[in-house]
Amino acid sequence: MMTRLEEMILELKDTTDMMVDLAYSSLLYNNTEIAEEVITLSTSMSDLADRIQDSIADVGKSAPEEIARAIVTTRLLDGILDIAEAAESIADVVVRGLADHPVLAMSIRESDTTMCLAKIAEDSVLAGKTFGSVSLSTNSGMFVIAIRRDQDYIFGPGPNTSIEAGDILIARGPEDAVAYFKDLADGTEKTIGE
Repeated sequence: MMTRLEEMILELKDTTDMMVDLAYSSLLYNNTEIAEEVITLSTSMSDLADRIQDSIADVGKSAPEEIARAIVTTRLLDGILDIAEAAESIADVVVRGLADHPVLAMSIRESDTTMCLAKIAEDSVLAGKTFGSVSLSTNSGMFVIAIRRDQDYIFGPGPNTSIEAGDILIARGPEDAVAYFKDLADGTEKTIGE
């Protein structure tokens, strides 16, 4: 069984993975909205890192024999945070409008996928449903890689994950599927998969 500390470190690792993926995507597609999501993730990372450091300190105080393990965990934490900081730096380039480079533009033209964010409206056909019940990837062409729900993130949502009004879906897919996907999310489109 995983300890709370192990769960938090896993969450930190997953968040960092998402940040790196989104940062590169924001750079590749010169997408400020995606870059800003990386910066939002960075804020939640800081809070989580603080909780992990407190937990490591508690382990050191309550179980001195675990000091060596706590030191290794601290090094792991530092490495993960360095990666997250690098992702934030990449996103910052995009937010500042400095990502317009010819090599990136050429790679975008050669790419057949893009990323987007879509906020679920109260009257969206998706609100209150699960991913499995609406077969969202199949019917929309967009694959949701994460959900921001209030200040929390759900990475790799499964078929039983619910879609709630106010959720921000982070998705990847073909450029020509984005408009339909966003219309489903904002309630403009009332039918799915037809």
